[in-house]
Order: sequence, then C-alpha cells, then structure tokens
Amino acid sequence: MRLLKGALLLSAIALLAVRLPQALEAQNVDRAMLTRPPKDSWPAYHGDYSGRRHSPLVEITPKNVKDLTLAWAFQTEQAAIIKATPILIDGILYFTVPDNIWAIDARTGHQIWRYTAPPNKAFHIGQRGVSIYKGWLYYMSSDAHLLSINPKDGKVRWDVVVADSSKGQWSTMAPLIVGDHVLVGASGDFDNLQGFVRSINPETGATQWQWDATLPVGTPNKTTGGNVWMTGTYDPDLNLVYWGTGNPTPVLNGKPRPGDNLYTCSIVALNPETGKLVWAFQPSPHDTHDWDAVEVPVLVDGDFHGKPRKMLMQASRNGHFFVLDRTDGKNLLTTTFGPVNWTLGIDKEGRPIPNPAKEPAPDGRLIAPDEGGLTNYRSPSFDPKTGLFIVSAAPSYSLYFAKPADGTYGWAGADYSLWSKGVLEAIDYQTGKIRWSHELGDGRSGAGVMTTDSGLTFTGDAAGNFLALDTSTGKTLWHAGSGSHIQSPSITYELDGHQVVLTSSGGVLFAWRLPSVSQ
Repeated sequence: MRLLKGALLLSAIALLAVRLPQALEAQNVDRAMLTRPPKDSWPAYHGDYSGRRHSPLVEITPKNVKDLTLAWAFQTEQAAIIKATPILIDGILYFTVPDNIWAIDARTGHQIWRYTAPPNKAFHIGQRGVSIYKGWLYYMSSDAHLLSINPKDGKVRWDVVVADSSKGQWSTMAPLIVGDHVLVGASGDFDNLQGFVRSINPETGATQWQWDATLPVGTPNKTTGGNVWMTGTYDPDLNLVYWGTGNPTPVLNGKPRPGDNLYTCSIVALNPETGKLVWAFQPSPHDTHDWDAVEVPVLVDGDFHGKPRKMLMQASRNGHFFVLDRTDGKNLLTTTFGPVNWTLGIDKEGRPIPNPAKEPAPDGRLIAPDEGGLTNYRSPSFDPKTGLFIVSAAPSYSLYFAKPADGTYGWAGADYSLWSKGVLEAIDYQTGKIRWSHELGDGRSGAGVMTTDSGLTFTGDAAGNFLALDTSTGKTLWHAGSGSHIQSPSITYELDGHQVVLTSSGGVLFAWRLPSVSQ
C-alpha cells in the first residue's frame, strides 16, 4: 500500500509538472522564432513578422468548427475593452488593457501575475499588447514610456521616456522587435506634433536612432504629424521594416500646409540598423480627412500577373487597396473596396488624386468614407491558398466642416458621421475585385481577422458575436455570442497537441477548443 501511495504521489507530481507553465523558467524568443513561430506559440503582435495573421494549424476545420466549446474564460474586471493581441510563449499568455498587464496560464486561464502602472493623465484610448525578446517583455505605457519587464514576475527592469505625454502624446502600440532593436512610436494628432519611429536598445533602453516623419514643429509652410501608432512588419531577407504613418496636422485645414505633406499618411520602408528611409509610398497625399495610413502593411511572397514578387498589401483607411513591390515601393495595383467619392482618379504612381472640392468647407462636404475610414486599426489577414486579402470594412458617409475661425492647430474643423455598417470583404489581390462580402451589422465591427490553413476565417460582428467563416465563400460555420463589444482579432495556437482559438470581448478572454480535447 505504501508503494502504491508513493507511486500515486509521483504520478501527481509528474502531472503537475506537465501542467505548470514552463515560461517561468525561460523564454528564448529570437529573430528565428519571430520569423517562423512554432505551432505552440504566438510570439508577436501579428503572430509573425509578415502581418498576415494566418496560421498553419488544421485541427479545427470547416467540418468540425461547429463543435467548438469553451475551455475557460478570464475576466479582467476592468471597464476598459481588450484591444490587445495576446502573445503566447511556453504556455503563458501575456496581454494588456491600458495601465495593466496580465500573465495567465494558457491551459487553465488562471492568473500568474499582474502589473499595474502608476496613475497617469495620458489619453487611455486603448492598448494593443506587449512584445517579447530574449527573456524580457517590452511594453509601451499610455503615457508613452517604454518598459522592460521580467516575464517571470512582472517586475520592471528599466523605464525610459519615448514621448512627452504632457504635450499631448500617448501610446497604444505593441513594439516591433527586430534583432537588437525595439522599434516604437507614439500617437498625438490632437496637437501639432512630430511623428517618429525610434529604435531602442533592448538591454539598456538607450536610443539607437530616430526617423522623423515630418520636419520640426514650427517649420514654415510645413506640416506636422505622421504619428506612428500601430505595429509595423519586417522582411528578414530584405532587412527592411515597414510602417504606416499618421495624418498631417492641422487635421482638417490643409491651407497652411501646401503640397503632398510627406511623410504623413505614408507607407515607409526603413533600414532597421540605421533608421534610414529606403522608400516611401503615400496612400493619401495632402490628407484633409484624418485618413492615416497606419493600417497593417501585410507582406506576401507570390505570383503577381505571372511574375514572382515580394509584395506589400494594405487596405487603407481612405478606402483604397494597394499592392506594392516591397523591394522598391513601386505600385502594382490600386483599387477601392467600398464607397469612395473624394478623388479625381489615380496618378501615374498609383496614388489617389484628392479632389479640392471635397475638402472640408463652411457649408459642409458629404464624404465617403467617414473619418473612421473604410477600415482602420482592425487587423486584416491574407490566406495564401485562396489568394484572398480579408479585411473588416465599414462603408460610411460623413459631413466635414472647416472655416478660417477653426484655426491652424489640432483638429481645425469638425466632422459628423452620418451612416456606416460593418462588412467583411475578401479581396482578390491579383485584380482588386471583391470575391465575397459578409455583412457584420449596423455601425462597424472592431474585430480583426485571422485565417487558418484548414480554410477558416475567424472574426467578430458589430453585435458582439464571434464568427468562424468558410474562407472560400464567406459562409458562417460557427458563431457564439460574447455579450459585449469585440475590439481585437483572434489568435490560435497548439497546446498539448491540440488547437486552441483565443478571442476577446469587453474585458474577457475566451479560449475555445474541440470537445474531444480533455484538459
């Protein structure tokens, strides 16, 4: 009997060892893992460097997805909605809402630790997550500090100021880590401020270089702005990082800033070692509608019209879909993916030509899309099997106003959204044609998109339902009501040999699996 008890005790200890998270021992996340993540991880904001948000996992299929069941739910007990993409390393999930970071066990949803930031007066519009590199977490606080944090216990190693929140800048982004460079930016288009990308040493917090999107504040007849507030992407072969930049300021008054206003509302390619600009493409020249171009620059290798290409694709806030050659920034395709009425056509470089008659005016201008854009921060996904770029869109109309009395600072005008709805659009990248659309309800959905090799597309609608669709057709295969607003995309990973889909709504994380998978 004593031997049996001893054997049972050893078995229990062995089972506990399997269940305990291994992440508390070490996380050796390097460039190789971030380029090609193993199936049991989601180590970065986009999953990998490409921004495609496409998973090779195939256990959950169009045939069995209807059987998904809830494994666990984690409640943050915060009023803030989760906008973050959790990262997963060695069985531990790390995610955020403004001023808070959690580490939770991916098997059970139990909290391991929580970090709470000191009180600050920054704009708490959202927070998109942490990043990890060589055993340290990196987090941009709401008041635009970069923190290096121990993933074992949530203790801060160092804290450096990236931007001055007292001047109107704040941060929501998850850093992009490329080698020994932590790449960050800050928001702040309520004020006339200079946008930038900064590279910071992951060990010391020292600034390595900074690329400025616009000239210094106060330069005559030149714009400010170009704030970088979404996470970029990276091509290890070309050794280039790609970023979308924000709108110019004053936002709605374009008269004091003549010309195209480079490099606002632009897609830029930078050398991560030096910060030097390699090329730039501007989706919205001389923007006067708050249509930044920070939307995810998705990197795809494949055939384009019979020729192999290294492409960059972006569904932009201004209503246009672009395909670029990412080696040099040359345009391959420009088209619209919803109602657009503000252009005179497309120029020889593939850029929309703004119609001066559609600039904000004292008697108002009816504009499509509205200030929120035909898309926005919602992450798209690219499915290589179907060649579909799938984006959460919002066909919309707005009235824009501006007059001399509005001045030349900050917003410098007003806009009023009249109507919008949510639609998931599947764009054929070869032609720009929409192959299928899936209605997401009145208003717009805040959920992004994730696809898998098995032929599934995961997203959410405006009513707070999690959705799984057939990637080829857009047909609904599974849905589950969440009870709140969805403001982040799904992720998926393999845990103990079985696939899990992680979603969020309101302040709750939900982990889904097939019922045959035992905990």
